[in-house]
Amino acid sequence: MIKWFIHRKLRDFERKYRYDASYMHEVLEADPTAFLKFMRATGVGAYRKDVPVEVWTAASLTSSVQADCGPCTQLGVGFALEAGVAPGTVAAIIRGDVVAMSAEVALGVRFARAVLARDAAADECREEIQRRWGTRAVIALAYGIMGAQLYPTLKYALGHGKACTRVVIAGEAVAPARQHAVVGAA
Repeated sequence: MIKWFIHRKLRDFERKYRYDASYMHEVLEADPTAFLKFMRATGVGAYRKDVPVEVWTAASLTSSVQADCGPCTQLGVGFALEAGVAPGTVAAIIRGDVVAMSAEVALGVRFARAVLARDAAADECREEIQRRWGTRAVIALAYGIMGAQLYPTLKYALGHGKACTRVVIAGEAVAPARQHAVVGAA
C-alpha cells in the first residue's frame, strides 16, 4: 500500500514539473527502505538559513550544472523561479556569466565552483559569506551544493543520466556552462 501511494506521489511530481523520475520508481520497486533512506538524505538540500535565496540558488544551480546540466538542472531552475529568483539571475547562473550577476550571486557561484574543484579559493569565499550572513549561511550553501549533487549522481549510477541539454528559463533556451575551475572574483 505504501509503495502504491509513493508511486502516485512521484507521478504527481513528474506531471507537475515535467520531470522523468523513473529512476526513483526503480529504487522504490527494488527496495522501499533504500528509497526512504535516499529521501531522508536529500532533505539536506532544502536547508536554507540566513542566506539570500538568490545566493543559495547560485550555489545549488552551479553544483547541479556540474553534476547534470540537463533535467535535474531544469528542475532546479523551476524551483528557483517558484522561489522568486528573477529569470535573468537564473540565466546568468546557468550560463556561468558572473559579469551579469550581482556581487552576492557571483559570490555564491564562486564558492560552489571552488568547493567542487577543491580549490583554496573556497576559503576566501567562505570568509566573505561568514562575514555577510554568518555560519548558518555557510552551512546552507554547503548543503545546497551537496544536495544538488544527490539526484544526478543517483540517476547516472542507475543508468538514467542524460547528456547536457539546453535549459529553458522563461521561454529562453540557455546553454549551461560546465566549469570546473574557479573564475576570478566578480
